[in-house]
Amino acid sequence: MRRKAGLILLALAVFFAALAPLTRWYAFPRLAKIPPGQYQDMVLEAKDATLLDYGTMRARTVPKVTIVQTLKGNVEESEKIEKSADRDVVVWDSLSYVAGPDGEMVSKIPERYIFDAHTQEPVNATGEMVDGDAVRREGIEFKWPFLTEKRDYEYFDAQTRATAPIHYRGTQDFRGVEVYYFEQTIPWTKVPFPKELPVEGITAESVEKTGTTRWYTTVRKFWVEPLTGAPVYGEEIHQEELRGGTLLGDRAKVTAFAGHVKMREDYIDSTVDLVTSNRTLVLLLTSYLPWGFLTLGVLLLALALHLEARSRRGPAPEGTADPTPVSA
Repeated sequence: MRRKAGLILLALAVFFAALAPLTRWYAFPRLAKIPPGQYQDMVLEAKDATLLDYGTMRARTVPKVTIVQTLKGNVEESEKIEKSADRDVVVWDSLSYVAGPDGEMVSKIPERYIFDAHTQEPVNATGEMVDGDAVRREGIEFKWPFLTEKRDYEYFDAQTRATAPIHYRGTQDFRGVEVYYFEQTIPWTKVPFPKELPVEGITAESVEKTGTTRWYTTVRKFWVEPLTGAPVYGEEIHQEELRGGTLLGDRAKVTAFAGHVKMREDYIDSTVDLVTSNRTLVLLLTSYLPWGFLTLGVLLLALALHLEARSRRGPAPEGTADPTPVSA
């Protein structure tokens, strides 16, 4: 019986030892993915910002500019693209809505971002756009890949419709969570006007006919939790200018928007909580289960070897008595 039990334990030890690397290197890349129907929203604020008054075409200081960003998973579109792409695809329809201190719309820019659910690499497909303009993304946007590395990545900038490096600047602690800090600088670049402007009757086309152009620069900062690849916090030092043309009269340029954009405090707390819970799920597949299976396999192997050793010694011979001491 001991030998039979030892063989069973040995088989189990081999099974769990083999299951450890399979969980990490086979199951995790297939199970870890972004759900297609995910919905997220985030509010950012720029306090004491500079904002253009389109009525007077003069820049003024305002107490606050609010940016509301929403990401909504489009399940129907993702299923259509998956048929031809032959992989799991996520389609995010996003909207960046900028409001002035009075709550009125300053601009709103929709995007459609299509990417691989497992790797977060862009999937170039029909419908990919920024503010109605077709684009072909290269590099990540919004989210880093699972198991983010300490290196630079290519990051897509929606304003310029182009990709530029975003640099790894070190590891930090952000509210008890270990994060990688990334930073990207976009130099002054001529960019399109938003399709929808805040003044009725003024369109991007009518402004462009005056010869006035729009320019933009930003320093983009992200603090990314490396296991999930999710940013827990972000900032932008953002500047926009209108330059030249008859719209500005005799002025060479005017500030359209300038401010230090930061996540609102309540959204920081909820984002950290969400990322922390998702981090546990990633750890389960990359660390807890693989190491647990390996440890269990080693223990079962040790127990199997112990039973085998005992079975080889065999029981004591019958009729053998303990020696009785001889008294004088």
